[in-house]
Amino acid sequence: LLGSLILVRVGGGSYRGMQRYIDLAFMGAAFLLLETKNVVQFALLFGTTWVVNAAVFAGVLLSVLAAIETARRVRLPRPVLLYVGLLAALVLAFVIPPAALLSLPVVPRFLAGVALAFAPIYLANLVFAQRFARTGSTTVAFGANLLGAMLGGTLEYLALISGYRSLLVVVALLYGLAFLTGRKHLAAAAAG
Repeated sequence: LLGSLILVRVGGGSYRGMQRYIDLAFMGAAFLLLETKNVVQFALLFGTTWVVNAAVFAGVLLSVLAAIETARRVRLPRPVLLYVGLLAALVLAFVIPPAALLSLPVVPRFLAGVALAFAPIYLANLVFAQRFARTGSTTVAFGANLLGAMLGGTLEYLALISGYRSLLVVVALLYGLAFLTGRKHLAAAAAG
């Protein structure tokens, strides 16, 4: 964390400038936890192999790409609606435990696992894309997001106490904090 703080300060700008992007820091922390949870969930569903891990990371990258392309080509709904959709996707992923998918044949298990794992990532990236489009300084905004991701990496250790499924609760809390701290920007996006 200390190394991240120093390097982001050198490359991303002042911490004072990052204060207006605190919501992006919370988004970064939540995103990293979602990614971690998905690696573990897919390992439970399909085994721990390099192919499964590669599939998860490819899925994350494709979800991000799909969200970027959606945001670029489609007028997104108000940010509040995106946050509601994100919360709904997180609740659904929490309510349906991975063990419930194990009785399914491989292809339906894969499709259900992908939908549960990557819908929150897709929606979170729509929120991020909408918010990032209104940043004044992309370097400082990415710096805040990166610091948040580093925080998410340390929060990952909570799974040792509470379990990986409980990380969804932490993710929901972090996105809730992003929503609360980014309300000013949400209002601007809804008006524009």
